[in-house]
Amino acid sequence: MRTPADPRRIAMLSAHTSPLEQPGTGDAGGMNVYVLELSRRLAERDVAVEVFTRATSRHQPPVVEAAPGVNVHHVPAGPFEGLTKDDLPSQLCGFVRDVLRVDAEHEPGWFDLVHSHYWLSGQVGTVAAERWGVPLVHSMHTMGKVKNARLAAGDRAEPAGRIAGEQEVVRLADRLIANTEEERRELIELYDARPSHVDVVHPGVDLEVFRDGRRDEARSALGVDPATRLLLFAGRIQPLKAPDVLVRAAARLLQRHPRERARLRVAIVGGASGSGLDRPTALADLVHELGLDDVVDFVPTVDQRRLADWYAAADAVCVPSYNESFGLVAIEAQACGAPVVAARVGGLSTAVADGVSGILVDGHDPDDWADALWRVVSDPALRETLSVKAVAHAASFGWDATVERTLQVYREARQEHR
Repeated sequence: MRTPADPRRIAMLSAHTSPLEQPGTGDAGGMNVYVLELSRRLAERDVAVEVFTRATSRHQPPVVEAAPGVNVHHVPAGPFEGLTKDDLPSQLCGFVRDVLRVDAEHEPGWFDLVHSHYWLSGQVGTVAAERWGVPLVHSMHTMGKVKNARLAAGDRAEPAGRIAGEQEVVRLADRLIANTEEERRELIELYDARPSHVDVVHPGVDLEVFRDGRRDEARSALGVDPATRLLLFAGRIQPLKAPDVLVRAAARLLQRHPRERARLRVAIVGGASGSGLDRPTALADLVHELGLDDVVDFVPTVDQRRLADWYAAADAVCVPSYNESFGLVAIEAQACGAPVVAARVGGLSTAVADGVSGILVDGHDPDDWADALWRVVSDPALRETLSVKAVAHAASFGWDATVERTLQVYREARQEHR
């Protein structure tokens, strides 16, 4: 329940992507899950949440009740369709105007706090928080300077405008929430954030949806043969997420162990996103070029419960991203008992306990990834040990801890703002 020190009502800003969108395609991903789940869990503690996101269709209702105590406002800002995330900075004035209008329709002091997500929302948040005289708490999720330092081959660098915008949000926010200690260090070292104003709050995972002990049931539901060695990638298909690393590693595995071809299956669950939209067939073309059409399956984006089936069915889940502020896929997969093989970058070093719940790989050399994946799928005893410890590791990332820590940040921000 809400304490007297907790905010009564929060303006949650997610300008560029709606928490109601299906994660795994377009701009929808882990942040969408985070915003919706955080809002729901706050509402369960009697903290009302108003989420503001850009309308992308004239047919969307102005307000949708996403859950009791959580309203999602579809704000018209620019053309409904045809805008990419890169086009949105020019539309923020209209977005700010409509956010401020909602507050003006109520008595003074309607909102107690603003929590913005991603730098575009942070720009809106700096204006709204100042106008309302309330604290601004901001979550970066990803940072332009970090992404530019670790670009995938062929990926686009983030523009200078984004870097400048992020720098301004860091300077003006009352508190910054980092997903991991690594992200906190990056905010301080790369953006000159004040150390006393950066708090670490790990994202949560729904441990009722993502749970262990369902491997046989999940394989049956998905039509996966019990003898299949299933390798899984789940997420947006774009260079940053590097699904091509898994495809190339699978090709290396079959070169070394050709007899495995009959039982090896690679599932790519998700849709094209970001710079991946520039060449939407690139991954399928690579699969064909490597002669893996009979091995690799492309699965359209699925809902959370179906995604849990894929995790539970997998022998290993591959997260080869060039950068992740946290890596929610890794935690969800481990909660389902799937060992994770992930890149040793960003938040993945926190999300995966190397050698305990999974394996972290340095770099993106397909031979190194083939080595790590083969260790997991070829050794049933090792896989079982990793699976058991993966479930235990994921259990520490439940939503109760995330919400309580977030509320503590809100309390401190409000106290300091006064």
